[in-house]
Amino acid sequence: MNFEYFLFETKKLFMQILGVDVGGSGIKGVPVNLEKEEYLGERFRLDTPVPREPKAMVKTIAEVVKHWDWKGPVGVGFPTVIHKGKAIEHGNLDKSWVGIQVDDMISQKIGLPVNVMNDADAAGLAEMEFGVGKGVEGLVIVVTVGTGIGSGVFYNGELIPNFELGQMRYKKKKIIEKYASRRVRLDNKMSFKKWGKRFNKFIQLTTQISQPEMIIIGGGASKNLDEYIKYLKTDIPIVAAHTRNHAGIIGAALGARHLL
Repeated sequence: MNFEYFLFETKKLFMQILGVDVGGSGIKGVPVNLEKEEYLGERFRLDTPVPREPKAMVKTIAEVVKHWDWKGPVGVGFPTVIHKGKAIEHGNLDKSWVGIQVDDMISQKIGLPVNVMNDADAAGLAEMEFGVGKGVEGLVIVVTVGTGIGSGVFYNGELIPNFELGQMRYKKKKIIEKYASRRVRLDNKMSFKKWGKRFNKFIQLTTQISQPEMIIIGGGASKNLDEYIKYLKTDIPIVAAHTRNHAGIIGAALGARHLL
């Protein structure tokens, strides 16, 4: 084998990580080429087990990894506050997740090195690396709008982890994501006008406590931004994420780069 070709193939191998995006309804995974925004195959998805308890969810994550016959590092985006691999809150998951060292639990199950980070932080990381946030200085907030409302906060391109803006209180101690998530719109068959006015409450709360250079909308609601952006009353630029629903997997892989 030609030595230069060998080096080229080795470099490619060491720039690949399996990214797994754990969501409230589905757990998706695919190997990612970290040099560019590129999947190395078709995304594989399994339903998130209900109830969303640790043992059942980790088993499903392991099945996603097994599907790829993967032998390298795995990056996981997880839907709650994560500090040094540990679940600090439970979010939309079962309460038994609180206090669990998620990275160790998954790693022991699959026998591979694992990095776990908040899913919205992961999505934001992808958008800042490959999307519309690339090169933007100052404060940038990436908001993922799906089952809940997640947020990734960046300053000069660096992640400030675990800013859970969707947990802000609104209306009689109700958190804002229970009032204005995409799931709320779909479950209640709301028009984009009615829901857009609700989501504007989230934008108003966010801009009361910060003045970002840009707000990037990701998650399932990103593809319909044109339908409701006129109801979002702010002078701060609001744009749709470039990476869309790919962001969670790509960002999870990016977050695990240190394992290479």
